[in-house]
Amino acid sequence: MRYSNLFGKTARDYPKDEVSVNAKYLLKAGFIDKLMAGSYTLLPLGFRVVEKIKQIIREEMDATGANEMLMPLLHPKEIWNETGRWDSAKDIMYQLKKDNKEYGLSFTHEEIVMDLIRKRTQSFKDFPIKIYHFSTKFRDEPRAKSGILRGREFLMKDLYSAHVSEEDLYKYYWEVADAYIKTFKRMGLDAKIVEAGGGVFTKNITHEFQVLSEIGEDTIYYCNSCNFAQNKEIFQGKAGDKCPKCLSAGSRQAGKIIESNSIEVGNIFPLGTMYSEKMGFYFTDSDGSKKPVVLASYGIGSTRVLGTLVELYHDDKGIIWPESVAPYNVYLIAIDNEQKTIVKEADKIYESLTGEGIEILYDDRDVSVGQKFNDADLIGIPIRLVISAKTLRQGSGQAENKIEWKKRTEEKGELISLDEVLNRLKKAQKS
Repeated sequence: MRYSNLFGKTARDYPKDEVSVNAKYLLKAGFIDKLMAGSYTLLPLGFRVVEKIKQIIREEMDATGANEMLMPLLHPKEIWNETGRWDSAKDIMYQLKKDNKEYGLSFTHEEIVMDLIRKRTQSFKDFPIKIYHFSTKFRDEPRAKSGILRGREFLMKDLYSAHVSEEDLYKYYWEVADAYIKTFKRMGLDAKIVEAGGGVFTKNITHEFQVLSEIGEDTIYYCNSCNFAQNKEIFQGKAGDKCPKCLSAGSRQAGKIIESNSIEVGNIFPLGTMYSEKMGFYFTDSDGSKKPVVLASYGIGSTRVLGTLVELYHDDKGIIWPESVAPYNVYLIAIDNEQKTIVKEADKIYESLTGEGIEILYDDRDVSVGQKFNDADLIGIPIRLVISAKTLRQGSGQAENKIEWKKRTEEKGELISLDEVLNRLKKAQKS
């Protein structure tokens, strides 16, 4: 992509009404645009990052045997009345009325997926069912702040699994938990599995996936020795206590409890039979008896992950994207001369690398070199390539085609050949 053709270029100044790092950098760098509090447009750069986040999630969900689909966002009141959540969730759900009919905008899809399953299954032979989609969620969030981390409208992957028994549910439940840890690791996030309450979804203990961060709105308590971790809302204790899990296991050297702020990037809910019982959906078991379906749901906020990555990966110059989710692999700059020969050489390199499947943002704008360098750091693409008179004058008095290669995470670059550039980029694609 030639930067001159890209919609949503960098802004001159940081937004004055934003306090969070993710909002400041994503808005200034041209990844998102703010329509109103809690509602953002994904500009082309931001869209590319979210699509890469989604693809990683998709690959890991597919690996568990789940099927991707897409469900509606506008729901009739009647289906929410079946579980009583039309009234109990009214503080979070956007509800509207038209032509004497009432509707809700989706903040989740448990009722919808249960209705879908009951219309298309009957026998125990149809289970387990594992279906997911990427869709917009609407939540009447009273604290629409922290940029794209907490919105009234956001993108989410929600997976639902239906089972004939709790034993079968929990087998898949922990398979998804493992898949989530792998998913976040591929994005560059070290997530902890944290026990939490079920909110408006269930009375059962649920599990959140939390990433440690000073700006996080959640508070968690975790062990520095084992995998014990609980959200503040259910933790009975204080920082510095000995880990209850270590103690119950009879450990002689129990770990210490640490308190930390964190950002929730995902959650999983063992919902049980509440939804099927309230909606009157029973399957026929192998012995001919009628039994309620056991349900679980699993969510990852795709756009929330976008904001989390910026909060964790940045410096005073801008964003530093992990390679797996960067909008482009390479940011290419030409420092031109009066004869325009360097731009011609950069054009050739751009076409050559693009032809090899390398994703390049080529800064071909008629602006100062300083602005190009500053924008390269702000946008945060992993590799910066520079073509200049200096790079074309290496060797024993004769011009050689060299390119300055510099990682976003490093201060200094190095001069290497086009072949070596291609080799390194190809190797990075495979890893």
